[in-house]
Amino acid sequence: MHLLPLPAFNDNYIWLLHDGQRALVVDPGQAAPALDALRRLGLQLQAIVVTHHHGDHTGGVAELREATGARVYGPATEDIPQPCQPMQGGNTLELLGLQWQVIDVPGHTAGHIAYYCADVAGQPVLFCGDTLFSGGCGRLFEGTPAQMHASLSALAALPAQTRVCAAHEYTLSNLRFAQAVEPHNPDIARYLAHCEQLRERGAPTLPAQLGNELRINPFLRCSLATVARAAQQFDPSTPGSDPVAVFAALRRWKNQF
Repeated sequence: MHLLPLPAFNDNYIWLLHDGQRALVVDPGQAAPALDALRRLGLQLQAIVVTHHHGDHTGGVAELREATGARVYGPATEDIPQPCQPMQGGNTLELLGLQWQVIDVPGHTAGHIAYYCADVAGQPVLFCGDTLFSGGCGRLFEGTPAQMHASLSALAALPAQTRVCAAHEYTLSNLRFAQAVEPHNPDIARYLAHCEQLRERGAPTLPAQLGNELRINPFLRCSLATVARAAQQFDPSTPGSDPVAVFAALRRWKNQF
């Protein structure tokens, strides 16, 4: 199995997973990057997998489907280009001979879903759209802080070796915010230096590893006293014993960072 992030727009990634013959793509906001890769690699597109309804994740769906005949899977409660097989948390599907679990992760949008496979060439893989980023998380356009915190907590409970395939290259800006929250966290400093080297070479920082995210991503660390104190410095009214309130303060802080 081969896992490739295809750059799109300014900072999106369209994820391509293939076995040398068949492929799936995730969140194709543009058709051209996916079609170019399919032609270059000689692949047949089996499935188009969508996490949420935003145009930078769905804009290429219709063209890709018409060009390839691939089946589309997307969140049951959101407006996805039709025809689309509706998916929701608890569903399973088989793609490329692999078993995928669908996880409800509302927050960024109301019906956002993620796709998880426990074994892709020996490692778990998570396609999480705009819910979890390396070092950060998505903005709350439709959901509540409590929903997003619960969604992130569900993803954080997956195996530590899970490859996190987020949909945007936001890692450097996220890590600079993470350093503001935890300036004395050596894991953040090391990872920021590593990711800066990757970006200088034009290489992606993704997929990330979930175990590392638990050490460096403030939005997964809202129960820690150091993170709670930082949230209270931003907003003194934040109850430090309430992880959801800490998360909400961090998200407001990041919005203006």
